Amino acid sequence: MDLHTGIDTPIVKLSGIGKARAERLNKLGIFTVHDLIYHFPRYYENRGDVRALGSFSTDTVCSYVLTVATAVTSAKVKGNMVISKFRAFDESGSCEVVFFNSPFIKDVFKVGSVFRFYGKTSFSKARRLTLLNPKYEPYIDGLDLPDLLPIYSLTEGISSKILSSIIKNALNDAVPNIRDFLPEEIRLELQLPSLTYALKNVHFPTNIGDLNNAKRRLAFDELLLFGMGISISKHRRTLNTGVTFSPCSIEPILKQLPYELTDSQKSAVNDVYRDTVLNGGDGTPSAMARIIIGDVGCGKTICAVIAAYIAIQSGYQCAVMVPTEILATQHYEQFEKLLGVLGFNVALLTGSCTQSQKKQIYSALENGDIDVVIGTHALISDKVIYNKLGLIITDEQHRFGVAQRAKLKDKSKNAHMLVMSATPIPRSLALAMYGDLDITRITDMPKGRQRVDTFVVNESYRNRLNDFISKQAALGGQCYVVCPSIENDEETTVSEWDEGQIKLKNTQDYTEELRAALPGLRIECLHGKMSNAEKDEIMSAFAKGDIKVLVSTTVIEVGVNVPNATLMIVENAERFGLSQLHQLRGRVGRGKRKSYCILVSDAKNEKSTSRLQVMRTTYNGFEIAEKDLIMRGPGDFFSSNSNINLRQSGGFEFKIASTCLDEDLMNLAFSVSKQIVSEDPDLSLPKNLELRKRLDNLIYNDSTIS
Repeated sequence: MDLHTGIDTPIVKLSGIGKARAERLNKLGIFTVHDLIYHFPRYYENRGDVRALGSFSTDTVCSYVLTVATAVTSAKVKGNMVISKFRAFDESGSCEVVFFNSPFIKDVFKVGSVFRFYGKTSFSKARRLTLLNPKYEPYIDGLDLPDLLPIYSLTEGISSKILSSIIKNALNDAVPNIRDFLPEEIRLELQLPSLTYALKNVHFPTNIGDLNNAKRRLAFDELLLFGMGISISKHRRTLNTGVTFSPCSIEPILKQLPYELTDSQKSAVNDVYRDTVLNGGDGTPSAMARIIIGDVGCGKTICAVIAAYIAIQSGYQCAVMVPTEILATQHYEQFEKLLGVLGFNVALLTGSCTQSQKKQIYSALENGDIDVVIGTHALISDKVIYNKLGLIITDEQHRFGVAQRAKLKDKSKNAHMLVMSATPIPRSLALAMYGDLDITRITDMPKGRQRVDTFVVNESYRNRLNDFISKQAALGGQCYVVCPSIENDEETTVSEWDEGQIKLKNTQDYTEELRAALPGLRIECLHGKMSNAEKDEIMSAFAKGDIKVLVSTTVIEVGVNVPNATLMIVENAERFGLSQLHQLRGRVGRGKRKSYCILVSDAKNEKSTSRLQVMRTTYNGFEIAEKDLIMRGPGDFFSSNSNINLRQSGGFEFKIASTCLDEDLMNLAFSVSKQIVSEDPDLSLPKNLELRKRLDNLIYNDSTIS
């Protein structure tokens, strides 16, 4: 045991991890022992569910303890595939065990040997009961085999077996140095297990009960920390006195619009006016902290332009922070078009600006010569000094961490804050997740916004899908293809939404497949592991129409407006939450061309198919969100397949809460977080010091909690 191993120890210093293996683990986001022990299994194979062959079910993955009855025979078939097979039996019957391209198994399975097989039975064309490519392990009387086998997200060169062994060694060494940040009195009152128990049993559970207890504790931790961030933010908000904007008419802006605002947009503008000009309607000059939530394309940006107009009419500056350079450029063009004609100075500040351009913008901002500045993280640079910042707007707000928004707010303590989200969520969750903000919901869409026809198909439609991509490109359209993963896992992945083994599409391999199938089209790949510069370059080329097909992860679900995009294809659609699918669908149908969304899924269970049918028949984002809450529970809104966890980019990440969250646990965690902050806003009491350290490490810079 290494008594010096702590959670911040770099993995390269661990026994058995050299530089090459460390680099592979880095691809999974694992750099320290903390990253390693918090790299939780994606799901678990219940190999302890052992059944007799006589009671088989072709719809269920389970285990069978079988004796090898015949020697392995192998034969080559077309395409150089090698099929190896043998018969095995138990007391209730027998079956044929078949492996593909695994000739080595002739040395593994000897007549009379006993194995525990894990897989799904089916019937061959000859109506013989068959186990296809099962996983297996020797079965020896008196030697216990684990009932639950953890399956992890992997990368090339790192198998589940290797990763599991590394995690076990790291846990054993680090346990003495892991401090439980949950105050002991709260843990005991809520009957939650210790942190070390939870970490051990989430990776190496001996039974379902221990696993559920571990996941409940870790889910509570995630929700508590999330709730703490919200509660602390809300507490600070009550201490801030906001500037008061002057009464003004917004008619000059409205006259420039070729359309009338919807009722929801008018309501949003009224909320902003009341908060900033009328001091919330009650005369108390507190700083506005409001979020506008609405579907993609509902018109949130024009509400932001009007808010900026109100601010600069009062002599204040406005800063608009967005997550990508291409989105910043699009916003700049819209703000400049509406505000520039009225004589206001709008500037664009991004990482791509030259040093001379940056110096010129820095100087103009400090002198007050710029009224509105739109940019990326460049806006929070220490070199940026505002003359009179009165309004801060963050668009696609879930893409920014708490620390990033706090740093921008530090530029002017009394500035009003307006944030925007294109993720419609149920009211009950909105109140919990955005408890630090007043909420405005835009529920209607501008006139003329066309409906995107949605279809659900399976793999058998692949050739027709490729033909449809070609047709759309020939008509001048463009296509998004979204895959659930970036690269190919070493092992076949099982979807948690279907009982069978479903191979997941990944961006890298599928890009090459499409290039081979559609050689006449420029097809590029985009994913979150690319640098910001690489992503911006590809998205810019797609926005210009140079790229016809963009194969991507969900990194494209928010932001960029490409009116020419007419087709959205989502692979393994059962893997995504309904709200996220709705977000992706919102990427097309933004121009004059007829647009389509095609959800591809081979999932056959009723749960998955019924969810996808909701997407086929429902187009209102808030209605979809409510149905998702009913069908899957609140966990979907916190999952890695949802974009909401990205709200705390670089901080909160809901790894466990998404798999075992119920509304009671969520409400309990938020209630406890409010109680802690109410009693100890600065987390300075001895019992809360470890909790404060955890929050500091997660989301805050050193000056945030003071």
